[in-house]
Parts: sequence; structure tokens; C-alpha cells
Amino acid sequence: MKPVTAKATPAAIAMLRQATALAPKRSKVSDGLLPSAAHLNQNPDSDHNTGMAVDLTHDPKNGIDCGVIFKNLKQDLRVKYLIFQGVIWFPGKDDRVYTGSNKHMKHLHVSIKDGHGWDTYDWFPWMGGPKKWNKVKSKFSKVKAIKQDPASPKED
Repeated sequence: MKPVTAKATPAAIAMLRQATALAPKRSKVSDGLLPSAAHLNQNPDSDHNTGMAVDLTHDPKNGIDCGVIFKNLKQDLRVKYLIFQGVIWFPGKDDRVYTGSNKHMKHLHVSIKDGHGWDTYDWFPWMGGPKKWNKVKSKFSKVKAIKQDPASPKED
């Protein structure tokens, strides 16, 4: 079993924030970063455990078409693998049938390669660039360090 982290990586968080900035009315019902207890039991070696995976809700009506995103993210060197609507893709390989129990019909799963967890560069360059999400405000008005780890932010 992969150890479970307390926080998703900046790259994973950035994907969801950028999607929301591009499509503010999108559904987030199937979004996910860290695993639930049920997910841990089902897949103890998931990249969600390490904060290196993202589930992005498929909502083409409101601007997030995971079919288009699946196709375009195949060009992104940060991607370890993708799963969407019963299909899995790994870099350098063709699409193939995904045989896991969750076929990812309502969301796209993106696993991020080791070494890219801090890379928050534009996940959706074909959708209009970073200008839109550079203006997205954080929900945190102030940030202070946690005593155990001064580098970690904590909501005030």
C-alpha cells in the first residue's frame, strides 16, 4: 500500500483550480484529490494516496469535456496515465480497455509522473491560456505556518 499523504500536490490542486477558472459553472461532483476510505480499500496503491492524482468531473455542458481533455493531455509530459470512460492510456502506448472496477464514466482520472508534483503550469493550454486563472483568488485571506512544519500554510 502506498502511504497516504495529508495534502495533494500543487500540480494536482492546480488542475482543479484551472478547470474551475476556465469553466466556473462546471460540476465538481466527481472531483477528487485524496482517497476516501472506500477508495483505499479498493485500490491501496492508487496515486491518489500520494497526492499525485486528480479526478476531474466530466461536464461538457458547462465547459469541461473530459473526452477532449483526455485527448489533449496525451501531449503533456507530466502525465503518468489517464483513465476515462473505460479506456486507459499510458505515454508511448495506444488506448486500451480499462479493466478496473470503476470505469471512470463520470470523471477523468489523471495520474501525475513522479518529479512533477510541483509543476503548476497550464494544464489546459488549448482552452485559452493562463490569463483567466491568474485572477482566481484563494479562499485563504491569510496564511500562517504550522508549528510542526513552518513551510506548510494553514488557514487563519
